[in-house]
Amino acid sequence: MLDSSFDEFVAGHVAALDRYAYALTGDRYAADDLVQETLVRVAGAWRRVRRDGNPTGYATTVMFRTYVSWWRRRRRAPDPLELVADPVSETDAYASVDARLTLRRALRHLPPLQRAVLVGTYLRDHDDKEIAEMIGRSPATVRSLRHRALKALSDAIGIDATGEPTKEVNDGESGVPVAG
Repeated sequence: MLDSSFDEFVAGHVAALDRYAYALTGDRYAADDLVQETLVRVAGAWRRVRRDGNPTGYATTVMFRTYVSWWRRRRRAPDPLELVADPVSETDAYASVDARLTLRRALRHLPPLQRAVLVGTYLRDHDDKEIAEMIGRSPATVRSLRHRALKALSDAIGIDATGEPTKEVNDGESGVPVAG
C-alpha cells in the first residue's frame, strides 16, 4: 500500500506532468495515457524513489523513456488519417491562433525522437548529456537530432534561419496548412 506522500506528490505534480506529456505527444488523449502509465511506474518504485529524494526527476525521466518506448513499438503502425481540417480564418484576428496551430501541426509531423529532443531541450531545459542518457544515444546524436528537427520545423512552417518567409503557406491564403 502506498503512503500519503505519493498522493501528495501526484496532487502537486500532475499538472506539470500533464503539460510535459502533451508536449511530447502532441495529443491530449495520448498525453493522458502517458501520464497514467508514468504514475503507475512511479508508484511501483515509490519507496526507492522517495528514499532517493528526487521523485519529480524520476517521474519525468520515466515519462520520457516511456514515450520513446511507445513510439518505437508503434512506428510500424500506419499514421492515423486526419478527417477534420481546421477552418481557415478570413481575417488576421486569429493570426496568433493560426501560428500556434501551424507549429503544433509541424511538431506532430516530426519523428518522435526529434520531437522528444526538442521537448527535452526547450521545455525541460535538459542539456545534451542528460537527453542522451534518457534516449540511449550520444550527445552528438542529440545535437544532430535537434538540428534536423529545427530544420524540418522551419521548412514546414515556411521560414528561413533569419525568420523571413520562404514560401506562401496555403497558396497565399491565411490559416493553417492542411496535411495531405
